[in-house]
Amino acid sequence: MTKAAVIVAGSALLFVGCAGMDAGPTATARLDPRSGSKVSGQLKFVEVGEKVHITGLVTGHTPGPKGIHIHEKGDCSDDKAIVSGGHFNPHGGKHGGATTRERHAGDLGNLHFGADGTAKVDITVEGISLSRDKANGVIGRAVVVHAQADDLMSDPTGNAGARVACGIIGG
Repeated sequence: MTKAAVIVAGSALLFVGCAGMDAGPTATARLDPRSGSKVSGQLKFVEVGEKVHITGLVTGHTPGPKGIHIHEKGDCSDDKAIVSGGHFNPHGGKHGGATTRERHAGDLGNLHFGADGTAKVDITVEGISLSRDKANGVIGRAVVVHAQADDLMSDPTGNAGARVACGIIGG
């Protein structure tokens, strides 16, 4: 190995090691079907600085964009996930998308399901925390996938339709 290759490899290792240092608390949510659907999945939440990065895989949905939100209550016990309440909104904002200026803290936008009914989740959002001690903390709240696309503006729900999967965020 040349001296230049050793320097490049060492720099890459240092960069990767430092990049992981900003990652904070983590949480997961297992999504189970609701409203007679077959939608299910697994999500991972990682706090990185002032943002939360959400990754995972959701399967069993019809193709196209479908709304996903964090809801105010950590309860998925009924067959339509109605008891999970409205969108998590500790600051009283109006409905929006994951990156819009005006939004509920729980507005995560849309997942995009392919022809095979699968969506890869990769969302980074500000305004929520994985802390149990902060007003914007999402641990113990529900994450819900909806039957339709979120229009990212209609208040309070985005017209995303029925709740077809629900899971509790646990850390």
